[in-house]
Amino acid sequence: MSGPARHHLFSYGTLRFPEVQLARFGRPLDGTPDALPGFRITHIEITDPQVIAESGTDRHPLLVASPEGTDAVDGTVFSITDEELAAADAYEVDDYARTSVTLRSGTRAWVYLGA
Repeated sequence: MSGPARHHLFSYGTLRFPEVQLARFGRPLDGTPDALPGFRITHIEITDPQVIAESGTDRHPLLVASPEGTDAVDGTVFSITDEELAAADAYEVDDYARTSVTLRSGTRAWVYLGA
């Protein structure tokens, strides 16, 4: 019998916060450091009250493509289930879109980029 489907999710922001993981997934996530080349971080203001309550801030990071070939964004790769991926989708506001990327390690992962 196989276990639940697993996805790799790269987080560079508030999904790394233990309080967000507990609120969204009901458990702390184990992760591995990695990086996403070709991007840099900017910030946006979040207005969703539930997301602000879970994260403790209305200022969230957002990745944008970088013109500098040497730029990369550090983050964490988590292994999550289908249900947890759906919970992450529900957490991310409309400013974000889930996209498949290749990380510095060669791992294929989902990441939330600017919509």
